[in-house]
Amino acid sequence: MLLITRKMPDAVAARAAAEHHVRALDLVGPFDPDILLGALEGVDAILCTPAERFDASLIAKLPKAVRVIGTFSVGLEHIDLAAAAAAGIAVCNTPDVLSTATAELALTLMLMAARRAGEGERMIRAGCWTGLSPTSHLGIGVAGKVLGIFGMGRIGRELAGMARALGMEIHYRNRTRLAPALEAGAIYHEDDESFLGAIDFLSINAPGGEATRHWLNAARIAQLKPGAIVVNTGRGSTVDDEALIAALRAGHLRAAGLDVFNNEPRLHPDYLTLENAVLLPHIGSATVETRDAMGFLALDGIKAALAG
Repeated sequence: MLLITRKMPDAVAARAAAEHHVRALDLVGPFDPDILLGALEGVDAILCTPAERFDASLIAKLPKAVRVIGTFSVGLEHIDLAAAAAAGIAVCNTPDVLSTATAELALTLMLMAARRAGEGERMIRAGCWTGLSPTSHLGIGVAGKVLGIFGMGRIGRELAGMARALGMEIHYRNRTRLAPALEAGAIYHEDDESFLGAIDFLSINAPGGEATRHWLNAARIAQLKPGAIVVNTGRGSTVDDEALIAALRAGHLRAAGLDVFNNEPRLHPDYLTLENAVLLPHIGSATVETRDAMGFLALDGIKAALAG
């Protein structure tokens, strides 16, 4: 039996029902491990989301019959992989299929932040627009600017291709330098200081975890050019919220566009006070095509694990 923790796209739910006996929890809001544990009788596979945290304590309480946890995500930070391995539980995720959608959203945030699109929409909805004037609502363009990509994986490379079409120059910071064919002319930096000082836009596309926790801190923000714009579609944990908020308030950064947050959905409340912050509810992969592909890939992994 397959336990599905939250509501899935219709096509994914239909395929799951065709391939498994399904028990659907349809959880909403914060995760309560006791609800999951109470629904595991007869279950040998779980399809979860990043909202459910499978720490070592929870994994130790899972019935021996549970053989695989499939997660509707690329990231695995919410699952204690060592504990799962020790318990003989396979873990599968959904890499590759959301690269284009997430890159599209990073580009959307860049354009919204640069052209103050969120502020403009709020102005119209509030009935405060008084008409066109030569100096009203000035933003900046992206053509001819330098985009710095922190994390030049699949999503970063997709974004680089889109940005080149807009006439942007691409710089990147990565754990290792890419092969020339993958760089496609992008300029590699071996250190943060030279990277941050060279760019007009910073897109964070790096994975989460301790290695990148609060990478964008006050010291690195100070190395960015005055008026730079920061976009994050990677992981909220990569950003030190207090430092970013201070830089946006002080004007050192022109704007930020954020789709991911620390402690989401309970983001830092001070972001809500900033007109120069574009805030989206973690929708990087939220297209019909991508979410279906993610669900199908998770089901593929679950099927393979159950087949041994």
